[in-house]
Amino acid sequence: MLNRHARGFFTALFTPLARWLLKIGVSPDAVTVIGTAGVVVGALVFYPLGQLWWGTLFITAFIFSDVLDGIMARLRDTGGRWGNFLDSTLDRIADGALFAGVAIWFFTGGDDYAIAVAAMLCLVLGMVVSYARSKAESLGFTANVGIAERAERLVSVLVVTGFTGLGLPPVVLLVTLGLLALASLITIIQRVATVHRQAFAESAASD
Repeated sequence: MLNRHARGFFTALFTPLARWLLKIGVSPDAVTVIGTAGVVVGALVFYPLGQLWWGTLFITAFIFSDVLDGIMARLRDTGGRWGNFLDSTLDRIADGALFAGVAIWFFTGGDDYAIAVAAMLCLVLGMVVSYARSKAESLGFTANVGIAERAERLVSVLVVTGFTGLGLPPVVLLVTLGLLALASLITIIQRVATVHRQAFAESAASD
């Protein structure tokens, strides 16, 4: 949902920067790699040190590379399957680092096991959400359904984690992570059910 509504706005916002980067010889792949590296550093260096607010600001500075590299690829009319593969693979690394960083802090200095466990659940279930779709598509099915899209998960955890660093009660972060984990679980069930229907319809049609 957020992806669809925000895409036009961010495309207009970042297109001038995308044109400039292409002009000076920066490739979309380089932006993808640098953006992922920035998110990983922010999540696995700042968050484990308890710097939740500054870590969120640092991550936010790089998170929009996911939009920027796509604009650059379209402007240069390149990318295709390779760009899609690289982007999707590095997205999983960035997502994993983000939830892992939250979990590490709350397992250690943050001293809140409930939040740490909730973050780990979000990490695992989020990976399964992505895997279910990619595996379905590799088998010729479609599984582009569900209530827990990547953009919603990232925005939610970044905003609440950042404000937790400024004094927001940790219980708000716990509830947010719990809802994200539940939404991810529901999305997995929706995708499994969708592929199940397609598989049985295909089997019935071939009989």
